[in-house]
Amino acid sequence: MDFIKEGYKGRIEWYWYLITLGIVFFFWQIIGVIPLVAVASVKAGSVDKFVESAKDQFMSLGIDSNLYLFLALFTLISGLLGLLLGVRSIHNRLIKNIITARNSVDWSRIGFAFTLWFMISLGILMIGVFVEPENLVWNFKPIPFAILVIISFLFIPLQTSFEELLFRGYLMQGLGVLAKNRWLPLLLTSIVFGLLHGANPEVEKLGWGIMVFYIGTGLFFGIVTLMDEGTELALGLHAANNIVAAVFITTDWAAFQTEALYIDTSEPSLGWETFVPVFVLYPIILYILSRKYGWKDWNQKLFGKVDEPELIV
Repeated sequence: MDFIKEGYKGRIEWYWYLITLGIVFFFWQIIGVIPLVAVASVKAGSVDKFVESAKDQFMSLGIDSNLYLFLALFTLISGLLGLLLGVRSIHNRLIKNIITARNSVDWSRIGFAFTLWFMISLGILMIGVFVEPENLVWNFKPIPFAILVIISFLFIPLQTSFEELLFRGYLMQGLGVLAKNRWLPLLLTSIVFGLLHGANPEVEKLGWGIMVFYIGTGLFFGIVTLMDEGTELALGLHAANNIVAAVFITTDWAAFQTEALYIDTSEPSLGWETFVPVFVLYPIILYILSRKYGWKDWNQKLFGKVDEPELIV
């Protein structure tokens, strides 16, 4: 069982990857954006007025935060559909191949990872509530919050699945086949994953130092994927992280501006707490997962060569 070698199945020529990435971009940045632009244009009064104010936040146009969240998630869900279409039709591969090297998707792994990170994240947030209550405003609104919870649990896992299957699945395997090693795809997918978050408002507020968190998170998910021979654990971890971020706490400058339970009114700053997940929590989670699933041969799985199998079935 070797997750990277799943990339040898189906059509593996480089131009198929370009075609598939083109399809992903078309679904993600064109088809997926249409509903968001349409709603924003109606709110702005016309397409021309919307274009003139395109530099402003969409929510400044008066779009309901739950509707905006759904529309933003829809762009990424559309990208997921494009990716699955490309893998199945262009590469002639099974969707399972970019998810796991196991015979079938291990849903128990997704559930365990989701629960683990959900509880850790919630615990950290609750500590923040007790330590710095002056920075948090209680924002519970029953109906908007209920809608937020439904949207979050139904659609955020699809958004995070797109990111994980694109970076830790499709691109990790493709680069592994091309480079014939594991460290280069691990590093490159982590860097690109981080840089693609450069458009997030957090970067504008906190500076490019926040890339340590984004790239470090990508590296963490990549290590988990390579060591576990599948994306299941990364899928669960990523979904839990984003759901907690959407449902429990929000700010007026973060990527997720939602009807969360708390509003953080503190001034944005790049403090030590930004780096705690990368240098403290992620190593602890890696240790927990390695013990639970019996990970071995770290050097080979993270830095070893990728040899083409003699027979691809």
